[in-house]
Parts: sequence; C-alpha cells; structure tokens
Amino acid sequence: MELTEILVADAVHYAQSETSKKRLLQKISEQAATVYGLDNAQVFSALNAREALGTTGVGRGVAIPHARFETLDRVIGLFTRLEKPLDYDSMDHQPVDLIFTLLAPLQEGAEHLKALALVSRTLRDEDVCAKLRSNQNEQTIFSILIENNESQAA
Repeated sequence: MELTEILVADAVHYAQSETSKKRLLQKISEQAATVYGLDNAQVFSALNAREALGTTGVGRGVAIPHARFETLDRVIGLFTRLEKPLDYDSMDHQPVDLIFTLLAPLQEGAEHLKALALVSRTLRDEDVCAKLRSNQNEQTIFSILIENNESQAA
C-alpha cells in the first residue's frame, strides 16, 4: 500500500489555529465531507467515538484519528498540519500539530491495519516530520508525504 492510494492533494490542510481537539475533529469532518462526499456529522460522531475509547495522539506531536464506515469501499485519508500545536490528550502529554486521519470500510480490517502501519511508519521519521513542520503550503506538504512514501517503497 502507498499513500497515494489513500491520500489526495485536496485532503491536505494547513490550519493556522484550532482552539480544541473537538473543533479540530469538526474541521476534519467538514473536510472529509467536502473532499470525499461523506456525511460531516457521521464522520465527526465516529471520530469522537473512537477518541472516547482512548486517545489517538501517538506521541511526538502526531495524532492518527481513525474510524470505520459502512459506506466506504476503500481506506481514505486526510492530513492536517497545525501552525500552533494543540492539546490532544496524547500518550506522551505533548501537544499535536501533525494529524493524519484515516477512514476505512467497516469490513476491511486488513487494509485498515496496513494503512495505520504505513501512516505510523511515515510519521515516525523525524526528517519527514521536520519537513512537514517547516512548510505551510498544502501542495508542498502533500509532496513531502508522497515523496517519503515512494522512497520507502523503492
């Protein structure tokens, strides 16, 4: 699996500021509705339900919120880079500024896990995270993510 299979350029967003985790998840839900035609309220509800099970803030400023939907036929992603890190109740208690959201079909457990592993591997790379944090241009951020993934696959 490659990031180009789950992430499109229009699904990359640079946000100057968000005031709370809830507001961030609302913005991500709105973006999922705009880019992928999903129901905004359903996405928001599913992401919140997943967060209620435990934080998706994995540490080092990274969060990977994810949820499953009956209406999807493949895994899709959205990436958000925050200008100002946000308290996200992360495992390491550090604020988050890199958020990769995954939305997966209800029945596709293996593909969902592959996507989670791919995103996690990508955002564990300190060089990639440094490049992402130093850019505000959404197309450049998309290119950094895709370029890193292609070099790992080669």
